[in-house]
Amino acid sequence: MSLERVRDILAEADRHGTAVLAFDAMNYAMIAAAVQGAAAAKRPVIVMLYPEMAGYVSLEGFVSLVKEQARQVSIPVGIHLDHCSNFEYIVSALRAGFPSVMADGSLLPLEENIAFTASVVRTAKAFGADVEGELGHVGKAANERDYISSELYTQAEEARIFAEATGVTALAVAFGSAHGNYTRPPKLNITRLREINEAVKTPLVLHGGSGIPKEQLIDTFRNGINKFNVGTEFSYLNQKYTGQYFEQARERDGACGHVEYAREKLSAYIMEKCRLTSCTFDS
Repeated sequence: MSLERVRDILAEADRHGTAVLAFDAMNYAMIAAAVQGAAAAKRPVIVMLYPEMAGYVSLEGFVSLVKEQARQVSIPVGIHLDHCSNFEYIVSALRAGFPSVMADGSLLPLEENIAFTASVVRTAKAFGADVEGELGHVGKAANERDYISSELYTQAEEARIFAEATGVTALAVAFGSAHGNYTRPPKLNITRLREINEAVKTPLVLHGGSGIPKEQLIDTFRNGINKFNVGTEFSYLNQKYTGQYFEQARERDGACGHVEYAREKLSAYIMEKCRLTSCTFDS
């Protein structure tokens, strides 16, 4: 099935009442693991580039690597630019071939966020690309207030206004998650999620997925989350397995074996993570 539009992947997830996992990746081992691990689980997958990772792989190189991996499997694979608040960089990504981008204006007042996101949507249409917006504040897990303070959560009525005014194809919302490693396990506000899901027709996205208990994740998938982002956890595992190789296996497998070593272990992680969702694809 190879490369698919993100909006189509999310529509299929919504039809199944579940989510598709999306992973930030910055090198061959991580990209290959994301695609191959999802294929082993028979689940769709979205591979994302976080702008800060662009120092390790170019925009064009990232798109090329994901497309190469997508051609080798029969599951739907999507490509997406993660959190970006810079209009010019988003345009660069669209020109480089990204078929889906995130316009992150979440730190702006509502009207300014709408204006920024709508401008990205208009530009993306010229490229035939999808746009994810964000409303509410999904902050840093190191700052406990960012995920326990309900005043930072997305308001259902504002979500309706935002989705209708911007025309986004996906909407990231805040209801108790945060980016990075949590100081203590979060307690997601499923009631708030249900309210948002009832207010908007747009597929919803959960950011800050690293470290959220499995039971809570599955509950979000049943209540409107169609895309679930994982970044920190995946990146730390890549670092862990690369270091593990040089400590344990370099003398046996040589100086370049760490790429395949990390890919194999990361693929197993991706396979198990993807099985949290029920959006299967039989080749």
